Amino acid sequence: MPVSPSRAAAFDILLRVERDRAFASDLLHSDRLNNLSQQDRGLATELVLGTLRWQSTLDAAIAAQSSQPLHKLDVEVLIAVRLAAYQLRFLDRVPANAAVNESVELVKRARKRSAVPFANAVLRKLAKDAASISDDPKSAHPSWLVDRWNAYYGAEATAAICRYNQQVPETALRLPFDPARREQVERELSQGGIQLAPGQLLHSARRLISGDLTHTEAFRRGDVWIQDEASQLVALLAGGGQHILDCCAAPGGKTSFLAERNPQSQILALDLHDQRAQLLRQRVRNANVEIRTADVITADTGNFDCILADVPCSGTGTLSRNPEIKWHLRPEDLADLASRQSKILHSALEKLVPGGRLLYSTCSLEPEEGEKLVENVLQKPFELANITSELPKIASELAIFDVNSWLRGPYLRTIPGLYPCDGFFAALITRPQ
Repeated sequence: MPVSPSRAAAFDILLRVERDRAFASDLLHSDRLNNLSQQDRGLATELVLGTLRWQSTLDAAIAAQSSQPLHKLDVEVLIAVRLAAYQLRFLDRVPANAAVNESVELVKRARKRSAVPFANAVLRKLAKDAASISDDPKSAHPSWLVDRWNAYYGAEATAAICRYNQQVPETALRLPFDPARREQVERELSQGGIQLAPGQLLHSARRLISGDLTHTEAFRRGDVWIQDEASQLVALLAGGGQHILDCCAAPGGKTSFLAERNPQSQILALDLHDQRAQLLRQRVRNANVEIRTADVITADTGNFDCILADVPCSGTGTLSRNPEIKWHLRPEDLADLASRQSKILHSALEKLVPGGRLLYSTCSLEPEEGEKLVENVLQKPFELANITSELPKIASELAIFDVNSWLRGPYLRTIPGLYPCDGFFAALITRPQ
């Protein structure tokens, strides 16, 4: 029997994620899915992200029915079986026989015919007892991550993080800040069948309820950005100045935010990788932004009165969107990331003029990339500002009342599950006159 386009696409993407440590979100938005119908594209997305979210519990159930250890299976066979197991346990609308039969066909398609009897036998057993596959959110995370979060945030917050990571997150949008333009764009989107709801953190944000945003003219023009509300909040806290540096700018959401909020400013956006810098050039069309392929650590850029250092990080605050991270990340990776982040922050601070401000941020929940790193790097003449003093300045733009729960000492710290957003850390550093 033929394999449906959605399952074939999901299998190919999961194989790339497993073999090449590729990011599922990048592959799901690549040209490879352009030939799929909207329905097939939606199912492929559900299969990829759902399988990755529940990978450990799926593997445990497969192992219980397997005649051999999972590490001895060909990766193609394991992925095909995972795909079916996810559908059997979590997708009620998919007939069990379709899930099983098409995954067996995927094994054949991958030229692993000798494994067909094995895959068929395991899946027939799982189909009879799909409820045995655990749906406990904590068991769908590496134990070392859960233990860290328990120690740092407590059991209640950790449970909220794990639950949030296993759900499909809402799509947050940024529309033009100018009220007249925003109203015009919203009207245009509504006429195109796009249903929006108010943001939950910021008045200027919106949530996508239904409709295909990517096919609208407003999206193509750059009048609408898909950007998590916590990411928008970080860009808002960065503030502005005459000369602004965005140290690690791709994919450009915060860069365009700063450019629109500070139309009279000159903004330099850097990214280390040329491919990502090219993406920046395609997406950020503001006339006041210059984009360069450069490493902020070694680049000769001059000095700035406002700097955003949104550094590459583990991404543990984004696991609802990027679930593969939790299976690729290792505890020892955090030290390597912190070393690079420290160098970026040191270099960025050297470019800050007296009287200037620098916002350091990550989408990580790990203190080594946040509080501990800032405290290790910070020294005179630079000073740590308390984010609490910044919140009243933007109070009119906040859609939430209890902003104090965002704070951890002088830092901003959003916790997924406690709020409907990614987990971000931010520290504001100033250089006195």
